[in-house]
Amino acid sequence: MFKHSRIILCLLLLVALSSAFAQADRPDDFHERYTLKQVVVLSRHNIRSPLSGKPSTLQRITPHEWYHWSSAPSELSLRGGALETMMGQYFRKWLVSEGLMQENEIPVEGTMRFYANSKQRTIATAQYFSSGMLPVANVRIEYHCEIDKMDPVFLPQITDDNEDFKTLAQQQIAKMGGENGIIGIGEKMKENYKLLEQVLDMEQSAACVEGDTCHFRTDDVHVYLIKNREPGMGGSLRLACQAADALVLQYYEEPDAVKAAFGDTLSWKDWENISAIKDWYGDVLFTAPAVARQVAHPLLRTMLEELQSDGRKFTFLCGHDSNIGSVLAALDAEDYSLPQTIEKKTPIGCKLVIEKWENTEGQLFASLSLVYQSTEQLRQMSLLDLENPPMVFPIQLKGLSANADGLYPYEALVKRFVDTTAE
Repeated sequence: MFKHSRIILCLLLLVALSSAFAQADRPDDFHERYTLKQVVVLSRHNIRSPLSGKPSTLQRITPHEWYHWSSAPSELSLRGGALETMMGQYFRKWLVSEGLMQENEIPVEGTMRFYANSKQRTIATAQYFSSGMLPVANVRIEYHCEIDKMDPVFLPQITDDNEDFKTLAQQQIAKMGGENGIIGIGEKMKENYKLLEQVLDMEQSAACVEGDTCHFRTDDVHVYLIKNREPGMGGSLRLACQAADALVLQYYEEPDAVKAAFGDTLSWKDWENISAIKDWYGDVLFTAPAVARQVAHPLLRTMLEELQSDGRKFTFLCGHDSNIGSVLAALDAEDYSLPQTIEKKTPIGCKLVIEKWENTEGQLFASLSLVYQSTEQLRQMSLLDLENPPMVFPIQLKGLSANADGLYPYEALVKRFVDTTAE
């Protein structure tokens, strides 16, 4: 059913790549009128191994053998480290071209900050990125907890679970399912589930043979919101997300795309549909407005402090997809679907980049964008530089008006942060 031509897939990707990076274009005279003053980056870690190892549910829901990873469960892979170094090198070339840093800069204390959640994959991502960006500076990555314990700044937890909040949050989550409410969320995944089941050959799995589960149900999604815990989910969407996550990561790591799909030849659209299960899972848990404002609050405060820190010219904060998703939702970003990636919301290794610009009259402006390696750049391990950049996709905020150059008044962005964290 999925034996589509690999040649057709390659041709489609080449056509798509020919239009890449168009969204990042700026007027020819932009740099005559603006100077880059500061950059704040919120990054997702790069490619990691699946969160669970052997034995696990992942082993039970397919008869196939998963990819043999170079890293322990949940840790950054060797490919992830190499890709992040490449991204760091791109930022070095970009920031040097903008005059914000020197080619082999050793930063003056206080001018740059590298701060990661206390997970191996986030600390390692920040370390690899810093090696590419500042290869002779021997950057020390800042983290505040023992290894593999979540830092409260990056922990997307519920801080107030009063009944009014829970009622509002559940209403907002249910709205994502349309007319059928929260059940509609599972129904929207019906075809995605079917595809995933067939790729996994789930009916031949131990879980099915032993009478546990042979299919992902569409009617069992439920979300729980408990104080001092991350938003949680039960039902098939959670299990499907684990499988889709592992399959997508396997696709990034395994050079043979057919082998990555357990013998199926999947189209680009098939991979998008599998990855969409992950996107839905993250959206349901972390992007309902009431939830996002709570779980993103400490990180938003940290980002605002960095933007307002005297003498700071570059900040790198390394966390997770839940961090980027909730921050964008809390800031009331316009909906978007990223091009050239099978992960449409927060691709592996992506960065929310806030740039602060000053014009010739001394006025400050800001822009937001997501910077990420395309799926092909990840799979091919493409070297990045100014001639072969990563994808740059502008993020727009509802209720804020950008000027003709796509920049927001800086104070308007600061006010958005202040208003969001004051609630």
